[in-house]
Amino acid sequence: MAEHRIHLERVYDEVRAEKHPGQGEDPPPGPRFLVDRLWPRGVSKSEVAGDEWVKDAAPSPQLRTWFGHDPDRFEEFANRYRTELEARPQALEPLLDAARKGPITLLYAAKDTRHNHAIVLRDHLESLLDSSEGSGSN
Repeated sequence: MAEHRIHLERVYDEVRAEKHPGQGEDPPPGPRFLVDRLWPRGVSKSEVAGDEWVKDAAPSPQLRTWFGHDPDRFEEFANRYRTELEARPQALEPLLDAARKGPITLLYAAKDTRHNHAIVLRDHLESLLDSSEGSGSN
């Protein structure tokens, strides 16, 4: 997949960009959705005003605790998380509805930008979008 229609951004980077406009890259495209189950530490709700919080799309507390941000567990975490996502498709509807209209951005708080739930969620959502559009589109 050459380019993602669902973008990822650390919520802390997003807040920093809002506080210091013009000092970084362009803001990520489309509506923004916070996809963490817990509210990010040190971020006030006013700092992400206008962004939707879709906490039910995040991993369960038990899975998040089991994973513990251990990169060695990431592959198994991803499999377990996808199983959770498949069991609660209604949690994904706000994200899928917005992504069908254009690009969206998922905000997450994890420090590790290569081993986190937002990556798994993005890939799962894009897979659902691709399958709903049928083969040969794009």
